[in-house]
Amino acid sequence: MKDVARLAGVSTSTVSHVINNNRYVSEGIRKKVNEAIETLNYAPSALARSLKMNCTHTIGMLVTASSNPFYAEVVRGVERSCYEKGYSLILCNTEGDYERMDSSLETLLQKRVDGLLLMSTEARAPSHEVLNRYPRLPMVMMDWSPFEYGGDIIQDNSLLGGEIATNYLVEKGFTEIACIAGPQDKLPAKHRLQGYYNAMQKAGLTIREEFVLTSDFEFAGGFSSMQKLLSLPVRPQAVFTCNDAMAVGAYQAIYQKGLRVPYDISIIGYDDIDLASYMIPPLSTIHQPKDELGKLAVSQLLHRMENIDADDNVLVLTPKLIERGSVSNFVKSRQED
Repeated sequence: MKDVARLAGVSTSTVSHVINNNRYVSEGIRKKVNEAIETLNYAPSALARSLKMNCTHTIGMLVTASSNPFYAEVVRGVERSCYEKGYSLILCNTEGDYERMDSSLETLLQKRVDGLLLMSTEARAPSHEVLNRYPRLPMVMMDWSPFEYGGDIIQDNSLLGGEIATNYLVEKGFTEIACIAGPQDKLPAKHRLQGYYNAMQKAGLTIREEFVLTSDFEFAGGFSSMQKLLSLPVRPQAVFTCNDAMAVGAYQAIYQKGLRVPYDISIIGYDDIDLASYMIPPLSTIHQPKDELGKLAVSQLLHRMENIDADDNVLVLTPKLIERGSVSNFVKSRQED
């Protein structure tokens, strides 16, 4: 900056005003400064600026990525919102490994991110030793984080979503309804399964023990779980798979068995990933507002950054039913048969 100022014949503060466009500078002076910048091929140092302003305009995010498209779609919403707000996003994938989670967290904090988003499925929180060195770090936990550490939380109402999905199958006339649930050490998975139980009990329907399976929220988990259901002496009429990725795997198991959705067995999923509407038949599912989740998370984090001592908030997003072609009317189809 001093070289630019010397070549343009102005002060370094004037160069700063031109670069940051934060004070009036005459067009003649501005032209001289810009010509000097071009001649010297000068680029402002983001690092130097962040040290001076104690602000990097960077947000860090820890996420447990997998083959489940849900995570990618949420991250897409986060990145878009960061861009619109003038922030950069540094994304770290924990891959379900505690050591990698703590190492990535340390890296983000050393880079002086202004705030942190957590969307990791690990059953314990990141290292207290690491976090305690940055006690004033603004933090928002998104949907999947199963631990309690303080900060703001944005989550889906999974209990209600599980009830909506199961009630939909009940209203279609099904009585033998199975559930392929997610890992029960994850709170959203636990709530979706409880929603299934609640809806079945309210409808006065018997819950067969062999009809309730827990899996991993991945394609392969849905495939193997559906294979087990199809091998039972009495197979279910309909299945609530507690996320869309497992529903994709379930479709494949049904196809390999020579059966068809929804004529032989109906399926409803959860999440409404982009792929759901392109499956054959298109998947009925519970819509989780992923873009809104990302947008709200960024907005809440920015609010927390400006109001670090404000009370913690829990924001709950409301799921809704998306009807497509994977659930038949059980009573009507039997009458036609």
